[in-house]
Amino acid sequence: MAAQFGGEIVGVDSMQVYRELDVGTAKPTADEQATVRHHMIDLVEPSAAFSVAEFQNAGREVLRSLSTASKKAIICGGSGLHFRSLVDPLEFPPTDPAVRAQLEADDPARLVAELSAADPDAEQHVDLANPRRVMRAVEVYRLTGATPSSRSRTSSAAAVRDYRSRADFVAVGIDPGDALEDRVAVRFHEMIDLGWVEEAGRVANHLGPTAKLAIGYRELGEVAAGNRRLGEVAAAIIHATVSLAKRQRTFFRRDPRIQWIAWHDDPAVRAAAAVAVFEEAGVWTS
Repeated sequence: MAAQFGGEIVGVDSMQVYRELDVGTAKPTADEQATVRHHMIDLVEPSAAFSVAEFQNAGREVLRSLSTASKKAIICGGSGLHFRSLVDPLEFPPTDPAVRAQLEADDPARLVAELSAADPDAEQHVDLANPRRVMRAVEVYRLTGATPSSRSRTSSAAAVRDYRSRADFVAVGIDPGDALEDRVAVRFHEMIDLGWVEEAGRVANHLGPTAKLAIGYRELGEVAAGNRRLGEVAAAIIHATVSLAKRQRTFFRRDPRIQWIAWHDDPAVRAAAAVAVFEEAGVWTS
């Protein structure tokens, strides 16, 4: 579609931003990138901690440049949060390594008590049983004085809850259909044939706090090191991928702005259905 309509692709995949993570993130090939310009790919080294806020800043700059050049931006990818960081008024409070280190060393129960004392209604906005979410809420409170309740009352927070975007766009979602797990299994073995084990071995010792969360890299790094067999980890990686896909589907299904088209095994049929949505909305004309 990008080639047909002269658009440029803006990826919102949380892991394709990392260099060297190519096969395991299904990154566009060199030929694909030569055919159509892709943005938000290969931005940082895998050792870097690249936050959603940093992704938002870089991605919005890309969108501004494309708009200035009167070029269509085709946003695509799997991460719902990263997608919404570009199209919606999501705000990301600051973070501080020193404060975070203090919080990580503290008793989780003490952090819950601190948050509840500052904000008696915190449990309405933060899962108090989730230590990471509590830690982040306390970090924001210590740095800015803003509580979960006060942050929920901002105009930006209301716009995000109501799916009111920063700018007009037309969105299409492709339903994964009933054969999702089978397709994931097939793709897993195709990626193994393309050298995913070897790639995981090369990056195993320099994955940062975010990149190390990429599905499959930890297990396949152990396979590359000879500590585990591929057969031992394959089922777990496939299962984790299917689970992620289902969570992504649930996330995107909540968004009323997305128009869904049915799955079809032929990518040309899927593309035609998507183009029909864009044409009806007046975004593109054949």
